Amino acid sequence: MKRPLFAVSGLILAMSIFTSQAQAQVKWDLASAYPTSNFHSENLIQFANDVDKSTGGKLKITVHANASLFKATEIKRAVQGGQAQAGEIIEANYQNEWQIYGADGLPFLADSYEESAKLQAAQKPLIEKKLAEQGMLYLYSTPWPPQGLFSKKPITSASDLKGIKWRAYSPATARIADLVNAQPVTVQAAELSQALATGVVEATMTSSATGVDSKLFEHLKYYYDLQAWLPKNLVIVNKKSFDSLDKSSQDALLKAAASAEARGLAASKRVNQEAKDKLKANGIQIMPPSPQLTADMKKVGDTMLKEWLEKAGPDGKTLLDTYRR
Repeated sequence: MKRPLFAVSGLILAMSIFTSQAQAQVKWDLASAYPTSNFHSENLIQFANDVDKSTGGKLKITVHANASLFKATEIKRAVQGGQAQAGEIIEANYQNEWQIYGADGLPFLADSYEESAKLQAAQKPLIEKKLAEQGMLYLYSTPWPPQGLFSKKPITSASDLKGIKWRAYSPATARIADLVNAQPVTVQAAELSQALATGVVEATMTSSATGVDSKLFEHLKYYYDLQAWLPKNLVIVNKKSFDSLDKSSQDALLKAAASAEARGLAASKRVNQEAKDKLKANGIQIMPPSPQLTADMKKVGDTMLKEWLEKAGPDGKTLLDTYRR
């Protein structure tokens, strides 16, 4: 029995509406380890809003900040396995997995925003290839402000760090502790405040921004502006999830990522000074490192670079040659 023409038309219309609604209901989770007030998180939220707007609501990304969905060290694996469609990781955390990830955590290799950008340009093709092999896609990266040294007591040379309880958040920061004879304690950003309050940590090398986020001024007294390196956060996406999007949504996602990268760099530069001002206003003594401390830490950096090159092999040599070219 033939259906009336209007019934067939109605069915087609209903199917069209259903398809449109299904497209509008694509929802992603993006896992992050930093507080919502952190400039990285604010940038992620703006990125998600841009994607929502430019796709007409077809792709909605929910940002889960402050390690509320996965801990910092779990995020990459979660994205790779599809438990979260996207995530933000700090590259240096994954040095033990693959040495190239740790290049931007080497002290004094790239110690300014300009040098950091050059290093990332050299890292990017290698990291994109590695992520592709693991079923992921590189979206954008954002540098942290330059890393300095926070401490409870005055530090004039590396010898003053002997035996101190040192917060390590990456293989590189743990190795620094070894080289200056400190006691490394693995503590991620979301747990830092508690570690300080309980005396688990007495010193750390981190950015001015993390110093504000974790209210280091409540427990520590000194900040030495070493500007030792600029670790970068990387936003990654599960490749299958990306491939499942229609072309216009993919294009919108990549365009929003490019905008987020430029916006994140500008925010990092601005936040660096703002954060130092806040630290000072809350009682932290912000000081230039002594010539001896600088010399000691650069010696640590030289040792770590040599060790890194031995472990990184041909990829490491290619990266370093490209960076220094």
